[in-house]
Amino acid sequence: MSATRSLDTAAAQTRSTRSQWSAIILLVVSGMLSSMQFTLVVPSLPSFSATLGVVAEDASWLVTITLLAGAVGTPVLSRMADMYGRRRMLLVALGLLVAGSLVAALGPGFNWVLAGRALQGFASSIVPIGISLLRDMMPAERSGTAIAVMSATVGLGSATGLLLSGLLSQSFGTAGIFAFSAIGGALAMCGILALVRESAPYPGGRFDVLGALGLSVILTSALFVISKSGWWSTHPVPLGIISAVGVVTACLWVPLQLRSRRAVIDLRTAFRGPVLLTNIATFFATAGMFGNHLLTAHEVQAPAGVGAGLALGPVEAGLVMIPASLAMAVFSPVAGGLLNRIDGRRVLALGALVMSLAFMFRLFTHGTLVTIVIGAALVGVGTALSFAAMPALIMAYTPTQDAAAANGINSLIRTFSGAATSAAFAFLLSGFALSAGSSQFLTQTGLSIAFGSIAASCALAAMLGMLLPAARDRGER
Repeated sequence: MSATRSLDTAAAQTRSTRSQWSAIILLVVSGMLSSMQFTLVVPSLPSFSATLGVVAEDASWLVTITLLAGAVGTPVLSRMADMYGRRRMLLVALGLLVAGSLVAALGPGFNWVLAGRALQGFASSIVPIGISLLRDMMPAERSGTAIAVMSATVGLGSATGLLLSGLLSQSFGTAGIFAFSAIGGALAMCGILALVRESAPYPGGRFDVLGALGLSVILTSALFVISKSGWWSTHPVPLGIISAVGVVTACLWVPLQLRSRRAVIDLRTAFRGPVLLTNIATFFATAGMFGNHLLTAHEVQAPAGVGAGLALGPVEAGLVMIPASLAMAVFSPVAGGLLNRIDGRRVLALGALVMSLAFMFRLFTHGTLVTIVIGAALVGVGTALSFAAMPALIMAYTPTQDAAAANGINSLIRTFSGAATSAAFAFLLSGFALSAGSSQFLTQTGLSIAFGSIAASCALAAMLGMLLPAARDRGER
């Protein structure tokens, strides 16, 4: 009889483990799908410009509007996930992704596509909500690996989006990009309904609508000014007004949040020493991932003789990122294993240091496809390590009931880092560029400055990581 019970118990544990890993795979795929939304349209912007009959500057709003919506939606949906249920808000985020994809694919003009891209931006909350769900679902000894893989979807999805963009647009037109997202989102929703469960009770309560509106104004104005920093020379008055609105709103919003019992962002937690330091390190480390995407695609697509150009097309440029994506996929479980064995701050510092050394390698080895691929892959290794450590550290320093909101802020920091990296890239183009047709490409000097600056940024992230205090175990909170 005891032997039968043992077999039944073992069988039940096996089924439970399989169910957990099925849910993990589903959440990882959902995270990748959300991260793709920022890069799926980037290589195909010239095609969108021609298809929709707009100038290149207007077409760039298809990227900017998604960043803006993601910046606003991530902290709001993440906070609502802590209050009303993480699985529920995960489905809401995926539903907005599907709705936005359908609007963009079927809409008759540019404004419809722009509205659809805004709805797609809310999907950026999938990763922080999914990470919090994983911590609830997985035992402590295996949570590190699951969280590491989920966190790496930011890099994996971004790189995969660059690869798929050209393939989808060439095969199915620009609408095919949005149809792919709609189908993927719908399948993910069905899978989550069938496989993902959560047992933790949620406090509910009244959501801080006024705080959410104030946060939306602050984030939108800040991200808009960063992403359009090149406009200061031609549109100083509008940017000045937008900046002033953001500053005034922030001055009113901060005391309101400090008094609120259900604040959208718990400022006392967000500015707690270890959490704040982790978010600052996140900003500088994330520049490595975005810089890798931007500079690699730029370098290989530049005409021969311009900088280190290889004159590759959008599809071939996406293929160059495959080794970096594979490196992230392979080293994400490795990073999870390290998180289960050593302190997360050391994993963060190691990952940032690897990225810094990789950009130093790229600084001194320009010009061949082999060295570009090796350099990009090394950055992918560092991205996998550092991105695995970021949410693990945030959750170690944050009460369990605020996990999704805290991860949402960390995800927001990554978004701002990406916007700042893009703005810095545009600034470099204004001073160190050569024209080739209707496009501009960095000179050798510009590339060297870019690689050296990002190497320094990642080195700073590594130093900040080592300044963090030792993280507590889950059971100590």
